[in-house]
Amino acid sequence: MLQATINRLRAGKKDDEGFTLIELLVVVVIIGVLVAIAVPVYLNYREGAADKSAQSDVRGAISAIEQYYTSNSNTYPAAATSTGKTDGKITLAAQPNGQAGTITFSGGTTLNYVTADGGYLICAWNQGGSKDKWFLYSSAEGGSVKDKTGTKPSAGSCTV
Repeated sequence: MLQATINRLRAGKKDDEGFTLIELLVVVVIIGVLVAIAVPVYLNYREGAADKSAQSDVRGAISAIEQYYTSNSNTYPAAATSTGKTDGKITLAAQPNGQAGTITFSGGTTLNYVTADGGYLICAWNQGGSKDKWFLYSSAEGGSVKDKTGTKPSAGSCTV
């Protein structure tokens, strides 16, 4: 009786030798389809995050310039030293009896600060973001940061 049980267990194991080639191919195809769906979605998320970073940098620059304005007898900075650079910092020279200011922004972002008609313009875009998307704030108009599409401004300018 023991011998019969052992023979039956050995015979049962021969039927269970692993996956067939078809089963493995089906699994590989399913994984390939999932990757084909996931990669473009991931790249869109990265692009959108870079765009949001540039937009956030414009908002931060607005705060820095308005703080400068109140610290310098209600005068906006006349010019920025290093506008249009991507090193993450723009220095605003102090007015007489005032304080200097600094605009900081994210790596990969190009940010321009330009004086215009008694106010200022700030524009920015991120090199990892959408190819033709940039962001603009005009102190004359106020309100929120506007999304722009098309040709990006050159360094030191916020107009196309």
